[in-house]
Amino acid sequence: MKKQRGLKKYYRRLATENDLEKMSWLNLDDPNAWFDNWHMHFDWKGFGDNSFKRRKPHLDKLFRHFELLETETKKLKKKFQLYAVILDFDSYSDALFLHTPNPNHDNFPFKYENLQQKSTLTNSDLDQYLNELKGYEKFYGTADESFCVLFKKNVGIEPIDAAAHNPTCITQQDSYFVKHR
Repeated sequence: MKKQRGLKKYYRRLATENDLEKMSWLNLDDPNAWFDNWHMHFDWKGFGDNSFKRRKPHLDKLFRHFELLETETKKLKKKFQLYAVILDFDSYSDALFLHTPNPNHDNFPFKYENLQQKSTLTNSDLDQYLNELKGYEKFYGTADESFCVLFKKNVGIEPIDAAAHNPTCITQQDSYFVKHR
């Protein structure tokens, strides 16, 4: 196996970089702006797939960007959804989503169905990390693998049907967004 070079610098940048600053096109002041389940991934090479020690800095960055985007969404003059989807072992697919009414699909608000508040995760390190997060609502399900949908109350529209969650898995239609890269 070839040794990865530059990982110290890579992990230092994870702790400080603001990827939103690089997105000059991301103008939430624009009344015509729309997002069709737009999302950001933070572990493009899947470093965290086999090691929680390597996954944690990517999760820290994802939730730091959640906070940054939460602040930015105050500029939006329309309804929106802001949420994260974290997979049990597929670190590459962990993502932060922003969704608004859009011309592509009539899928706003997007709702995950049949989630439960009891964890379905088998990755104990990830489960502990998510349990220690404060201020987030957490709902769990299973598609190709277990996952967690996280959002904050009173920040946009919730991505779950709170009145209908139960201990079964999400619908097949919704599993696309769990594994979509």
